[in-house]
Amino acid sequence: MEERSKAELFFTESDKERLRAAVHDVESRTIGEVVVMLVDASDDYPEAEIIGGIFLSSCVSLILTFLFFHASIFWFVPISFVLFLPFKLLLRSLPNLKKLFLGADRKEEAVITRAFVAFYEHGLDKTRQRTGVLFFLSLFERKVHILADQGIYSKIGQETLDRYAGIVVEGIKKGLACNALCQAIQGHGSAAINSFSHHCRRHQRTP
Repeated sequence: MEERSKAELFFTESDKERLRAAVHDVESRTIGEVVVMLVDASDDYPEAEIIGGIFLSSCVSLILTFLFFHASIFWFVPISFVLFLPFKLLLRSLPNLKKLFLGADRKEEAVITRAFVAFYEHGLDKTRQRTGVLFFLSLFERKVHILADQGIYSKIGQETLDRYAGIVVEGIKKGLACNALCQAIQGHGSAAINSFSHHCRRHQRTP
């Protein structure tokens, strides 16, 4: 049986139904299209595994050479080399440990980049009135990024979308992720309804 990812297990079936209902409600009242996407991580961060592997293997090698080999450089180097791969694999299997070797800017960049890729993967750039919105959640980084097309940005600024993202982040911290995400989706719908209600045509994908 194939093991399910953390992203697949993050929301219960009841939660998923509530989220689908929140999305449907916004899409039924506006010409916008909303997609919610949840991923385990926005990047594999191989550089963190390499840096962490070098650091940890060097530290352990230094301790071992001091204790058993009279601090000899001739032992330090080969021991570091031998320990590098096990520590690299250890970091791969322990995300919280790997996180120690990543800067905040690197994680932010990865989340934004992955959100942009997801936006185009879901075709949200192809709505006729440019009203696609992506609610992107990345678990490893504990970050939420909301990305919208030009039609939304012309009426609702990024500051507003960032405020909704903050609501979701706080909800996740409190164990109320579904409630917070539904609130953010509905908040977006309320903000969008004045400019993108069905006095315009229902959204359609451009050819």
